[in-house]
Amino acid sequence: MRTFARRSAGFIAAIAIVTAFTAGCDKDSKDSKSDTAAATTTAMAAAVAAEHATETKIATRDGELIVSGDFLAEYNEMGGVTGPLGLPTAAAQDGPGGGKIQEFAGGAIVSSPAAGIHVVWGEIRKAWEADGGPGGALGYPTTDETDITGGKQSDFTGGTITWVDNKTTITPK
Repeated sequence: MRTFARRSAGFIAAIAIVTAFTAGCDKDSKDSKSDTAAATTTAMAAAVAAEHATETKIATRDGELIVSGDFLAEYNEMGGVTGPLGLPTAAAQDGPGGGKIQEFAGGAIVSSPAAGIHVVWGEIRKAWEADGGPGGALGYPTTDETDITGGKQSDFTGGTITWVDNKTTITPK
């Protein structure tokens, strides 16, 4: 989201500059200075709002669900509703030790004070949830899923889950 917000803010600021320049070049209008100021103010306000967006409501079959804060940043970085996570299936829930988890159709975004925010999905997610999720022996994820020879791997506070050749293996620390 940080990258997305900066790009959005940059894009909106560029539009504001073009709008201001175009309005300032209009010699037929006696109010061009006030038009320019209004256009610049509006565009800058939109840029600030985009950069500091803290939540969004997403319509689902079961009603609107809120995605907010760092979860929104991660969700947007992953492509939002059109990305691999898809629609949220539940509101964010508190987890053990001050962590949080929010479930989506294609995975889960998980955060903890010690490990930060990470996405867990696919077969690794299934194994992690079967092991108790954040309250289980593996605890919270410490990395996003990474590519390894023949498959994928995610590290957790209590171990590692690998998925290689369609086989999931949990390795405790």
